[in-house]
Amino acid sequence: MVTAEAVEAMEFPELADKHGVHGVPHTSINHGLEHVVGAVPELNLLAAIQRVVSLN
Repeated sequence: MVTAEAVEAMEFPELADKHGVHGVPHTSINHGLEHVVGAVPELNLLAAIQRVVSLN
């Protein structure tokens, strides 16, 4: 199962700092086990998710 949440980094700068967000979009997978920064092709995002899943 995949769940997602979106947070406006400009409205919550302390949360952005906590998670090391310096550019947007910034996707944090499984609480920071993997990060994807920028608008990337879907296959790149899927590959990052699969890397995290393979760790478990």
